Amino acid sequence: MYKEIPVPPPRNVRNGEYWRLILSSGTSRKDQVLSLNDESLGRQPFPVLSDPIFFSARPNKAVKQEQIQRSYALTAINRDNPVIFNIIEQTSFDLDKKIWDSGIGLSSWLIQLHSGMVANTTLVSKVKNTLFASKCDVLELGAGTGIVAIVLGILQGLDTPVTAGKIITSDLPSALPLLQSNMSSNQSLYHPGNVPKGVVLDWDEPDISTQVASFVNGIDVIVMADVTYNTASFPALIGTLSRLIMFSTSVTPAKPPLIILGYKERDVAERTLWEMAEKIGIRFEEVAQIPGAEGPPVEVWVGTVLVNTQ
Repeated sequence: MYKEIPVPPPRNVRNGEYWRLILSSGTSRKDQVLSLNDESLGRQPFPVLSDPIFFSARPNKAVKQEQIQRSYALTAINRDNPVIFNIIEQTSFDLDKKIWDSGIGLSSWLIQLHSGMVANTTLVSKVKNTLFASKCDVLELGAGTGIVAIVLGILQGLDTPVTAGKIITSDLPSALPLLQSNMSSNQSLYHPGNVPKGVVLDWDEPDISTQVASFVNGIDVIVMADVTYNTASFPALIGTLSRLIMFSTSVTPAKPPLIILGYKERDVAERTLWEMAEKIGIRFEEVAQIPGAEGPPVEVWVGTVLVNTQ
């Protein structure tokens, strides 16, 4: 439910100027940017900026804005200054055009992983060595607005030598325009060899040949955030994962992909995904919990392929 709140215009506004409305927990520029490195992530409201608002002395019909912007910062261990990137969301009720806690939490964990700030278990080390190796090919499912792929693209570009490879991020056709716009608007932050690319991948479609054609050496990592909100889609998701694993192991039999999942529980029934995944040879292990905006934390799970899914 939305409630209309009247906001007075700025005191010193002039005719013909554009201003933005900013909602944040403080008045400094730092308060207007969400730091994904911050240990207090999730304890304060996430800042948000409106689209530019035009002020005119002439009467004009107000038009409802359909987009908002959020600014995020990440600080890598080998860089003094944070990297700031922007993501646009829609104000509509379209679920694939908003940023959800799982994407923020998983992005935060990836930054911590890159900086060596996470518990160094055997599995976590394997994920880090794969994601930030000299070459890593990544496929993201259910990308939404693209925050996870953008963070990965930035992090891989900060490495020396740069992590080469592909970052293919996918969703339904309805999500692609905003997804591609967000990735393009942050293009200056990627290394030329790490620019994420958006493609359509419908889990209900059995043919994935077009989407995986560029993975000539197989897929190293499959990434997913907040793909569990609709349990009715689980059979299609599991089918897609099975096809992706079969494709990748047909190219490199000894190197099945790792699977990284960002998950925030809404209903206990969502956890049936783990059982379904095990039936096709994927075993998930929880490696971290990241605070969310409210409610349960974001859980980070890593799946390893145990058996041949053919």
